[in-house]
Amino acid sequence: MAYGFDRFLTTHTGSLPRPDDLIRAMFAKEEGVPVERAALAAQIGEAVAAVVKKQVEAGVDLVNDGEMSKPSYATYVKDRLTGFAGSSNSFVYQDLAEFPNLAKRVFGDPGRSRRRTPACTGPIAVADPAAPLADIDNLKAALAGMHTAGAFLSAASPGVISLFFRNDHYANQEAYLFAIAEAMRPEYEAIAASGIIVQIDCPDLAMGRHIQYGDLSVEEFRERAGLHVAALNHALAAIPPEQARMHLCWGNYEGPHHCDVPLAEIIDIAFTARPAMISFEAANPRHGHEWAVFERVKLPEGKIVIPGVIESKSNFIEHPELVAQRIARYANLVGRDNVIAGSDCGFGTWVGQAAVDPDVVWAKLSAMAEGARLATKQFWGG
Repeated sequence: MAYGFDRFLTTHTGSLPRPDDLIRAMFAKEEGVPVERAALAAQIGEAVAAVVKKQVEAGVDLVNDGEMSKPSYATYVKDRLTGFAGSSNSFVYQDLAEFPNLAKRVFGDPGRSRRRTPACTGPIAVADPAAPLADIDNLKAALAGMHTAGAFLSAASPGVISLFFRNDHYANQEAYLFAIAEAMRPEYEAIAASGIIVQIDCPDLAMGRHIQYGDLSVEEFRERAGLHVAALNHALAAIPPEQARMHLCWGNYEGPHHCDVPLAEIIDIAFTARPAMISFEAANPRHGHEWAVFERVKLPEGKIVIPGVIESKSNFIEHPELVAQRIARYANLVGRDNVIAGSDCGFGTWVGQAAVDPDVVWAKLSAMAEGARLATKQFWGG
């Protein structure tokens, strides 16, 4: 096991509830209202310190900054890279297309409705090299004096950036992906070089099937997904696999999800990605059964799975015994040393998103920690 612990560790996917004053400031920034940079930076630093403390109190072992500095896990790149301008992208969610009233509710979410996804209209390059360094500094400052098993910072994958920001500049998808990979490489490397695990968010490898590539066959999608992984591996070439983890996601929204590509059809491609750790949705009703995939698929040497054992869209607080059962299913199939307990997705994917009440979020994370303790007794004794 990468962390050398004799117990099941806990973590989560990335975004966590933001304080109200920070939400207001981030909304203003996204809407073009002048925001005093120093004041916003101070708000972010305070929010990171608070969210790290709450994670530790909830019993989370591998913590992060809650993505406090970002309007969302993907769209933040428009503020850090050149080449993005013009009109926002439009999306067709295949599962929601069949349920228009539900679609109105999903896309009317205060955070989702404010997101800005301009097109790529010029060469992509790093515009703000200091931004990831500020994230690193904020997290390290918050970790001072805290007892944790480790820390991570999230970064958007080349593929998910290509999903949210349409290409109006590069000759083809491959050229676009590798241009993004080159521009994101410094952020990935800065995080890893700091000693913090870099988490690459890769919804493009799952959600991309029913949004970006809905018109392709499964085989054609697999070819595109392979190209996405190739671009990611190119960007991560200098980072040791154990210093990186990746997150698969079918979309963090309360929809039918009946068009989701099955895990069994993409897991082999995901395993070719460089990161040693892979997290994925495993608790929600559409993907809760897919632990059985590992009855047929062997976990490659050096890989660790981080299945979601708590949902990110439900205010139900999972019973610790259910959490322990979910952990045990994976541990029995891939080995106890190869499992870390996680959440299906983030709890604040977009600034202003609040599908789960903030107080419930912390109760769910505490339930996950208790479930991990129960599972540890089962597999290690004591």
